Amino acid sequence: MIQALIRLRDVRLVRYVLASVGALAVDMGSFLALLAMGLTAPLSAAAGYSAGIVVHWILSSRAVFQDGVASKGAGRGRQKLLFIGSALVGLALTTGIVALGEYLGFDPRAAKLAAVIASFTVTYMLRKMVVFAPAGWP
Repeated sequence: MIQALIRLRDVRLVRYVLASVGALAVDMGSFLALLAMGLTAPLSAAAGYSAGIVVHWILSSRAVFQDGVASKGAGRGRQKLLFIGSALVGLALTTGIVALGEYLGFDPRAAKLAAVIASFTVTYMLRKMVVFAPAGWP
């Protein structure tokens, strides 16, 4: 059992899921608080997602893709820009899905859940294949 847990620790997707849970806690907490304060659902979703971006960079670069983090300097700056780009894709998906859900009359929390699934999938692939790709990888 302990060996299985040790191997599981080394699975990048599992680490990414755990980092995402931490970022999602910040995201959803902000989203729900802003909704409760009367902000529209799309703006609440965008603001919450933006707060989660910061948490996700910290966790992704230190615990998930640490072997792919560029050294300080231009490479690291480029990587941060790519990460922000992937986050903006996720933000656009999140905001769009929540806005569509609101337009169609869905509960904003249900629309946000659908957005979380879509955004998670797309940003993981972008971060794995582009942002933190091994050097020399196409």
